[in-house]
Amino acid sequence: MRIVTARRISQAFFLALFVWFCIVATVGAGWWQLRGWPINWFLTLDPLTALATLLATHTFYIPFLWALGVVILTALLGRFFCGFVCPMGTLNQLVGWISNLRMPRQRLAQANAHHRLQGFKYVILTFLLVLAAFGSVQTGLLDPLPLLHRSINLTFTALADRSLLILSDAPRAYESAWLLGAILLALIGLNAVIPRFFCRFLCPLGELFSLLGRFAPWRIGKRAASKCGDCRLCEEHCEGGCRPSGEIVTGDCLMCMNCLDSCPSGRIGFSTRPSAAGEMPLAHVSRRAVLGAAAAGVLTAPLWTVGALAGTNRNASLIRPPGALDEERFLERCIRCGQCMRACPSNIIQPSLLESGVQGLWTPALNFRIGRSGCQVNCVACGNVCPTSAIRPLSLEEKHGLGAFADKGPIRIGTAFVDRTRCLPWVMDRPCIVCQELCPVSPKAIFTRTVFETLRDGRILVAHIEGNVLDLATPPPSAGRNLGSGDYAVRGLTPDAVPRTIVLHSKERLVLENPPSGWRDPAPNDTIELIVKLQQPHIDVSRCIGCGMCEHECPVSGLRAIRVYAENESRSPNGKMTI
Repeated sequence: MRIVTARRISQAFFLALFVWFCIVATVGAGWWQLRGWPINWFLTLDPLTALATLLATHTFYIPFLWALGVVILTALLGRFFCGFVCPMGTLNQLVGWISNLRMPRQRLAQANAHHRLQGFKYVILTFLLVLAAFGSVQTGLLDPLPLLHRSINLTFTALADRSLLILSDAPRAYESAWLLGAILLALIGLNAVIPRFFCRFLCPLGELFSLLGRFAPWRIGKRAASKCGDCRLCEEHCEGGCRPSGEIVTGDCLMCMNCLDSCPSGRIGFSTRPSAAGEMPLAHVSRRAVLGAAAAGVLTAPLWTVGALAGTNRNASLIRPPGALDEERFLERCIRCGQCMRACPSNIIQPSLLESGVQGLWTPALNFRIGRSGCQVNCVACGNVCPTSAIRPLSLEEKHGLGAFADKGPIRIGTAFVDRTRCLPWVMDRPCIVCQELCPVSPKAIFTRTVFETLRDGRILVAHIEGNVLDLATPPPSAGRNLGSGDYAVRGLTPDAVPRTIVLHSKERLVLENPPSGWRDPAPNDTIELIVKLQQPHIDVSRCIGCGMCEHECPVSGLRAIRVYAENESRSPNGKMTI
């Protein structure tokens, strides 16, 4: 079998496996849903993620032992991961190959020529690693594995959910999904200009592989010092732009094996011998640029922290998933892979933008207006799929504050607050107890106090009353109201008047319930008033866990009349209700 054929089979297999793991990252009982599938396997293969979290937290996570295997193989063989495994590299190579099918040979050789800016990857890698060393893991923004996970999870699987409903049982939506999709399509589309553009110029993981494989004993090179002919076929098909016909840049060799396959004289091989035409281990990058990137990282990390986005000036609307670590440690571990967002059955975990500053871009935050409910009380999916424990795994016993966790109480992700300027019973004289009815806490964290209010223009003339039937001289002010709902009543104007509930309304006729004690029938032409019973909601802060069921179901559209904020969250002492 040709080596290029073996490489293509390997790429197709790992790309299909990657997409499959994105598909099954959906909570459910089907074999094609989350039932023990190792959906984080590709992320645990990533030595850049392992190194960044190690620098930020001074902790090495056991799942990243897979990354050590990749490091060892890279040290022996070079950038095999880029050529045979990486799903992002496969997409880049596929698009580049399709776009270059009709490209003239001379133009193709120019597109695949080595470029002096290919060393820019070292600048990016240096900047990201210095940031990680100062406690801010930003590698997930450009690391191809988290980047591809995030884009597929939040954009393309969501499109499948919305149009086909084969992955989830309800359509899904994600904030800034259009931006994530556009970035991925732009990065892949750039391969039409320069093949493997992202791999050559931007990929920090690839550059880490270049450093790890700098002294690899097995490498591609010319077998003899004799001068090649003028065919330049190896240059035309080189995916990494590493100059295989001359002094080869071994650090940029992506192990595509195209040069071995295309050389008509077999003068290029893969062996332990150095290239006969000479070798350059890494693409050229100035020491000044690397030092500048390191200095930028040293300065940027403290600048982000002095933005006063923590402590008493934190953004109260930024609510992290249950089990999330305190904000400082959370940002040390979160790689923005989107796994928690995809696994959330309620679809309320969303990619944040600038709520926690630039350093929190695309980290998970809760939005209770999106999705099908609030944070489901018996769900702990997000913590169990997080690859770096930025959201630690919870048991239901711990989440509910039962058994050994009874002293700490249930996990609180925030507290609900009633906006009395928007609440129907508080400001619009409309009966509503949706939030109180749906509160899942027992005893309920939302309670109501009943008041009776006279409707505006609610004084009406009586025409006749007989038994439970009251005829009016004029229609009552009932626009948009169901007067027969049991929340409305009539009563006289005297101070000791007793209200009588309306059970049916038809034009100028009201059917009333049986008269209560103290009721006196009005005479014809008497004036009575129409009143409404309002159950105004209040919050018991000591019982509210911030699940957001109330906010999600609040009938006030747009800005809800009851909203959850991060106050009183369990994850951080700074989140206490009072200062």
